Amino acid sequence: MATDPATRSPDYVDSLQLLTTHWNLLQRLFTTTGDTSAATALTARMAAIIQAEYPEFWPETIRALIVHSAEWTQAMWPGGRFSRPSRTAVRNLLRSNGYGVPSIAQALWGARNSLTLIVQESLQPFDKEPESSRYVTRDMKLHQLPWPVEALRELREATVELRVTLSYFIEPNPGERGWKNRHRYASHGLRFDVNTPAETPNDFRKRLSAAAREEEEAGPSTKSDSHLWLLGADLRRKGSIHSDRWIGTAAELAERSMIGVFPVIGWWRERPKHNRWNRAARYALVVSIHTPETDVDIYTPVVNQISVPVEI
Repeated sequence: MATDPATRSPDYVDSLQLLTTHWNLLQRLFTTTGDTSAATALTARMAAIIQAEYPEFWPETIRALIVHSAEWTQAMWPGGRFSRPSRTAVRNLLRSNGYGVPSIAQALWGARNSLTLIVQESLQPFDKEPESSRYVTRDMKLHQLPWPVEALRELREATVELRVTLSYFIEPNPGERGWKNRHRYASHGLRFDVNTPAETPNDFRKRLSAAAREEEEAGPSTKSDSHLWLLGADLRRKGSIHSDRWIGTAAELAERSMIGVFPVIGWWRERPKHNRWNRAARYALVVSIHTPETDVDIYTPVVNQISVPVEI
């Protein structure tokens, strides 16, 4: 929309809308469309282009790439990349502009040529203990990041950005609406976190287990380097797609080599009579590094590492 200089009131302007066919062709052939209707159409087109380019990608992955490609414009976020606004400012930014403007070029180029890790995986969130018949949380996955450690260390104090996007689909509760329990609508939830420099794989696993228990009990977040993330653990856990940016020095990033994906409670576990408690849940994880202009090659070392997959 545009602002009328005379009245200072917002108004629709054809030049800012999309051209489309009119619903009544006997009346006229064309009309304009905008707002969420136009946004939905453009996003569907973007998803179709990515699917045609990468037919092996899941819908979860395509959704992740679209969100991962989004950037806030200068008008939305005057500070730009590598700046760190307050959590209140970020919360307001998410409410008004989401994750920003997605880019089909970035989504396609990022998946093919940039330093981006794309994971398509599944886990079983819940299980039943045979001894007690109690329903419990089951799986978590740790993904090793094949980062170019030596190249990052060469960048030393240069500011870098690590972006992580986790995408999955939930099954809505088959019961009535209006559950008081915040876990009742979604079948399950997934969360991600990155290890801190001092953590061993075993320490990291323990912290993720504690984080899952604390969210289940609505307790405080487990201590981590959440303050270095733009959204942080509390703000990014809304919904079923989670995208966040870690901002720090290249030397600090070189010490973070694992991303963990773990489940949190949902009605698959809370309502076992529906026989969903042993189902697997798919997810897509997209991880990328952004660095300032530099002559250091951070792409080739990763290509050499991923020729042999490393799993934990």
